Amino acid sequence: MVRIRLARYGLKRQPVYRIVVTDGRKARNGKEIEVLGYYNPRTRPSTDVVDEARALYWLSVGAQPSDAVVNIFNRTGTMSRFERMKQGESVEALVAEAEANRPEVSPRTSYPAPAPGEGKGPRAQERANVTVEEAEAE
Repeated sequence: MVRIRLARYGLKRQPVYRIVVTDGRKARNGKEIEVLGYYNPRTRPSTDVVDEARALYWLSVGAQPSDAVVNIFNRTGTMSRFERMKQGESVEALVAEAEANRPEVSPRTSYPAPAPGEGKGPRAQERANVTVEEAEAE
């Protein structure tokens, strides 16, 4: 079964997800058929970019979106446009509407990466103090 789901990319504790079309039996980050967009939860508000025409195509041929992708498609309006496409509206008009309603995307994240010593874990502060003391000794 062909699925539309998220593939995780990015660094440790700094996730960015691609919205991909893939065979449901493949691994999470396995070979994808097509990349439909991306989702960045680290921006405020979260960044959802979807290739509307291709998403509508894959939904129309029976690709099953995951729960997380359904939530993203609901936020971007893709699912409501898909329902309207099934009622008979033209794909070109729906894609033009999606382009007109697309919000501005900020390339910067609003959640900075943790500084050294501010990470999680019981010894993070101790390691940061040792590093500062070593730097002062030199």
